[in-house]
Amino acid sequence: MAILPTMLVISMLLLFLSPFSSAKDTITNLESLPDDDTTLVSKDGTFELGFFNPGSSSNRYVGIWYKIISVRTVVWVANRDNPIKGNSSQLIINQDGNLVLINKNNSILWSTNATTKAASPVAQLLDTGNLVIREENNNNEEFFSWQSFDHPCDTVLPGMKIGWDRKTGLNKRLVAWKNWDDPSSGDLSSDMVITTNPESLIWKGSVKYYRTGPWTGPRSSSVVGLMANPLYDYKFVNNEEGVYYMFTLKNSSVISILVLNQTRSLRQRLIWIPQSKTWTVYQSLPQDDCDSYDVCGANGNCIIDRSPRCQCLDGFEPKLPQQWNAMDWTEGCVRSEKWRCGVKNRDGFSLFSSMKLPDTTNSWINENMTLKDCAAKCLENCSCTAYANLDPSGGGSGCSIWFGDLVDLRVSPSGQDLYVRTDTSDTDAKDGGRKKVVLTVTITVSVVLVMMLLGFSYICITKTKNKEEVNKTMLVKEIDEGGDDDLELPFFDVPTILNATNNFSINNKLGEGGFGPVYKGTLLNGQEIAIKRLSRSSGQGLIEFKNEVILCAKLQHRNLVKVIGCCIEGEEKMLVYEYMSNKSLDSFIFDSVQSKLLDWCMRFNILYGIARGLLYLHEDSRLRIIHRDLKASNILLDNYMNPKISDFGMARICGGDQIEGTTNRIVGTYGYMAPEYAIDGLFSIKSDVFSFGVLLLEIVSGRKNRALTYHDHDHNLIEHAWRLWKEGNAHELIDDCMSDSCIKSEVLRCIQIALLCLQHHPDDRPNMTSVVVMLSSENSLPEPKEPGFLIKKVSIEGEHSSGKQTSSSMNEITISIHAR
Repeated sequence: MAILPTMLVISMLLLFLSPFSSAKDTITNLESLPDDDTTLVSKDGTFELGFFNPGSSSNRYVGIWYKIISVRTVVWVANRDNPIKGNSSQLIINQDGNLVLINKNNSILWSTNATTKAASPVAQLLDTGNLVIREENNNNEEFFSWQSFDHPCDTVLPGMKIGWDRKTGLNKRLVAWKNWDDPSSGDLSSDMVITTNPESLIWKGSVKYYRTGPWTGPRSSSVVGLMANPLYDYKFVNNEEGVYYMFTLKNSSVISILVLNQTRSLRQRLIWIPQSKTWTVYQSLPQDDCDSYDVCGANGNCIIDRSPRCQCLDGFEPKLPQQWNAMDWTEGCVRSEKWRCGVKNRDGFSLFSSMKLPDTTNSWINENMTLKDCAAKCLENCSCTAYANLDPSGGGSGCSIWFGDLVDLRVSPSGQDLYVRTDTSDTDAKDGGRKKVVLTVTITVSVVLVMMLLGFSYICITKTKNKEEVNKTMLVKEIDEGGDDDLELPFFDVPTILNATNNFSINNKLGEGGFGPVYKGTLLNGQEIAIKRLSRSSGQGLIEFKNEVILCAKLQHRNLVKVIGCCIEGEEKMLVYEYMSNKSLDSFIFDSVQSKLLDWCMRFNILYGIARGLLYLHEDSRLRIIHRDLKASNILLDNYMNPKISDFGMARICGGDQIEGTTNRIVGTYGYMAPEYAIDGLFSIKSDVFSFGVLLLEIVSGRKNRALTYHDHDHNLIEHAWRLWKEGNAHELIDDCMSDSCIKSEVLRCIQIALLCLQHHPDDRPNMTSVVVMLSSENSLPEPKEPGFLIKKVSIEGEHSSGKQTSSSMNEITISIHAR
């Protein structure tokens, strides 16, 4: 480390200066900030600057964090790659007008290295969280000689500009912490890439990991929720001064930041929830599998709700068909051989709507061209492969043109129209092909009907070599008939599944459910999967299998487990899911060792995620879904302990405004069923709310509803919780292993919400919209009435391997349940 020639003199001089006041927001050239409890605090009390230890690390750093929230959240670190050993360092302003961090040996550990010098420099922590050096009597931003907003770490604060300063060449980029205990630079970074049409990228080392898409007007063409957003205003600037984006908050009382998370390899937008004293994730990027950079290869289009999700663009075909069919799409697609550039009446464009525009590395723009002129410009050059409006807002304006392969394409809800150069005769051929298909199908159906009338018995006896394909086709037909529209199924063959699971090795077995065994597998492209194999002895069959495939393929939400595909060959029926490394919630909360890993913050995030997933099923999805089997074992946890609702075999689809139904076939799990469903077969969104109430109590207490370890007069957890609530002792319900990590008032509020969900009469229960609001606010709650726990013993069918039924009744009620 360099030693300042005059540093010793300055340090001695500081001994005679007046002591630094922690109430101040500035450091002058006559003051120092020592490594003790002294800090700078912004005038409005929002931010604080001082020395700190990250996590359990013994290293010391100078950083800025939120003072007004209870969880220390560091948003900027000065010496992130040069930690301090010991606590004898201090911050001072040196003779050059720089803010420097020196240790006891007067070695410089960090410096602002300002290029301009202030005559009377003052370092000040602003209310925005920006640490600046300015002239003592000048607060004008234009006269800041240095500011921390020009040197971000892993966090973007409101008003911070991320991008390039074209005058100075300064790149204001994000670099993630290595981990929670180490703020030094990780390998995950994000910056603005200056092309003719700039866009933001996230990198893993030197490899592109995620791309926003080109910024068009005030927004990016792929980031969901930027327009008409209730929380944020966004701004994008691209001029001679610089190219950057920034966000501001519409409500000054909201606390929100954007963080690059190395551990999760995500760029997350977080919102502080005062009621739960936690950060909640408002948005994560990448947000799904199609967001990974160039996942489908050149000229391949990623469609998240299609299977396989990678499709070649019209006029293109897989470069390596065998690899493509094995779901290895890295080589992408190439043009069909028949295409020829410049052929009159054949060289044209196909329209692709709602597209994330391609990588802009090889692109060209013109702000003044019309879309018609853009098309003509593209046709002039055989290297031009696509065009689009530069800015789609207000009816569209400007021209963007791409040359060569189209890279990193996907369908995006916030995307725009993309015109891809193709042989226009392809479209005509398709239309003619459709007519031929209709004619062929009509003739085929007629022939089949005649054959069935003349020789049905012969057909039943004949075994063809294509039996498996016939079975698959019939099942696909049944599944298609159960949905609102055609459903393309992602099919795996048995050899692929056998290879992925090592021939269903016992070492790959994850568990056993009512459906059958579940195995872990790995596809050839390295993707980890979970396979549910339908057991022949299972009480579930084709109905449940069809139901789950339809629903999982149609529903997309961060708190719902995602189906990757299925396998139907002969007697084999298997569902292929994304692999959830932390298995199910019950393996944590009901285990004496694992439960200690879940503090209250994690448990609240889990129950809140479940609530959001259930709200999506009930209100926000294009289908209204009643799950009917919500329980701890059907909540799966990913690498980051995010909950995902699974197992839709028992779920019901309701049409329009329908919120309930009846059934003579009562299926589900004892202990989670609402009384009206167990007794009368009446299921509704409110019966799911009842199940959520049970689940909430189990998460809080770490105990099963059906456990036999309660008070002598309490037959289940619901009755136990109600008795404690009435006695004013609800705190006794809290799991002992999180007693030190929770705020009792918050947990008691959740218990009250659970009891409201467990009301005996469905009309007394809140819907999931109200539940989510109650969980995320501090509004007063109504007093719960007696919950529906009267059915204490029921007939259980299929719970034991013997299949033996036992039954008893309460209030003259006897029911039969398919337990799982």
